[in-house]
Amino acid sequence: MPPDPPPVGSPQEWLRYSRSDLAIAEQASGGDVLPETLCFHAQQAVEKAIKAVLVDRAAAFPYTHSIEMLITIARGAGISWPSELDDVAILTDYAVTARYPYPSADMDDAERALAVTLARRVLEWATGEITGS
Repeated sequence: MPPDPPPVGSPQEWLRYSRSDLAIAEQASGGDVLPETLCFHAQQAVEKAIKAVLVDRAAAFPYTHSIEMLITIARGAGISWPSELDDVAILTDYAVTARYPYPSADMDDAERALAVTLARRVLEWATGEITGS
């Protein structure tokens, strides 16, 4: 018999990790700090914030970095996902391409600033969903 999957953690733990990723993403790039790395952490903040709400509502989700998939799961679970946040799905690509020296991975501070703005908005939404439930 295969072992049970590891516990998924509480919604508050997921939010804590999301806030940590956002704090890293908000750092200034320069020197050894790449904008790509900061974009990756913005993507992670969004992913974990959405997963926090899914955990809060006991909605199952697969192991995925796809923000679009997580949004679809949230909507399917009856979670009120604001359509004005749909554009955060563009951050999904940062889950992989921002972590490695792919030719398409060259990002700049403008991309990082947009990614951070989107991550903040999703984290605010998730926090409101969890504290309001």
